[in-house]
Amino acid sequence: MMRYVWLALFAGTLVWSGIHPKDQFTWFLEVLPALIGFGLIVATYRTFPLTPLLYTLILIHMIILMVGGHYTYAEVPAGEWVKELLHQSRNNYDKLGHFFQGFEPAILAREILIRKQIVKPSRIWLNYIVLSIVLAFSAFYELIEWWVALATGEGADAFLGTQGYVWDTQSDMMWCLVGGIAALLLLSRWHDRQLEELGIRN
Repeated sequence: MMRYVWLALFAGTLVWSGIHPKDQFTWFLEVLPALIGFGLIVATYRTFPLTPLLYTLILIHMIILMVGGHYTYAEVPAGEWVKELLHQSRNNYDKLGHFFQGFEPAILAREILIRKQIVKPSRIWLNYIVLSIVLAFSAFYELIEWWVALATGEGADAFLGTQGYVWDTQSDMMWCLVGGIAALLLLSRWHDRQLEELGIRN
């Protein structure tokens, strides 16, 4: 039953996001990672099923990407509302995206490392490697943004979403790290219980 709810939410948000997006090129760039992720989930669903927690986090991350793709990150209405409420100088919806770029992949990396018994038994080393993977992923994404900007010029402005903030790249990576740390602090025990239900002990 839950898989059908998951699929309905994913498909519904994807279709909505693709209807008259603010910028078609930006929509494609933002939604592409969600489509790749969906393809990987379908390909591994039977051979390497994930915990319900991780499937939920992946869906939330995908929805954040698709909403950002529809409006462009600099113009998401929720970000504008928060900007006015907190008297901020820019729309910070993109920071939510980068926070979740650490929050969800931290649990994904944690699950793979534990299930494949790559890191055992030290939790300190597990957390260190998870956060290293999260930061590496964030840095690689920033490189992708740079390469897209070089290749397309002004066409990538909406995709970059810097809004004139000179430290945008560094703050993106910082929020990704904060997201990874928050996920480990808040979700590790919950994640462990779900792993045990799959017959995996950490």
